[in-house]
Amino acid sequence: MDARLRRVNKEIADCKNDKTSNISLELIDNSPFHLKGSFPGPEDTPYQGGRFEVDIVIPDPYPFQPVKMKFITKVYHPNVSSASGAICLDILKDAWSPVLTLKSTLISLQSLLCSPEPNDPQDAEVAKHYTTSKGSFDETARYWTQIYAGGPGKKEAKGLRGVKDEVAIAGLEKAHVDQFEGLGFPRNKVIDVLRRLNYRGANVAQISEDRIVEELLKS
Repeated sequence: MDARLRRVNKEIADCKNDKTSNISLELIDNSPFHLKGSFPGPEDTPYQGGRFEVDIVIPDPYPFQPVKMKFITKVYHPNVSSASGAICLDILKDAWSPVLTLKSTLISLQSLLCSPEPNDPQDAEVAKHYTTSKGSFDETARYWTQIYAGGPGKKEAKGLRGVKDEVAIAGLEKAHVDQFEGLGFPRNKVIDVLRRLNYRGANVAQISEDRIVEELLKS
């Protein structure tokens, strides 16, 4: 058995035996080098009550090169791509150390949910939302946790169909979307433009309606 396999098997066993962290590791396609990790959303954050899954690929030179991780569960967070699940975290790049383990790296991801770094974002639009309208950001992140991570209120959230879902997922106000849709623009285009312009919270007063119409005519 090679050193990488021995190390990974030990880490999987250690994680299984740890009953306190609530972090789990499972094999994908029976490969010890392709895993699914999961952990609970941290308390007192919009992610509380959710369960977040992460795709883990272990490279040949592990542990001398970092593991590759991306979220399987959709997460609304400045350092996670809302489209692909890609993660911006230093220990997954140049700050990696061979002393880190799969469990400690997943714990670092859990900590990242507690402490976003909007100045070094993976998702610039989400980071803008975080820095300009924290209350609205928290609502949107909580909503994503409900519908994607099984968070509290999931049943209620799933019962909200169509229009309200799209608007809430984008972190926008329904009244703003209705206003521009009322001018004859398609709803999906309105949602896209308002999201890109970060038409939320205090930012609304900074962006003229003419500017939005101009963007809608362009797109």
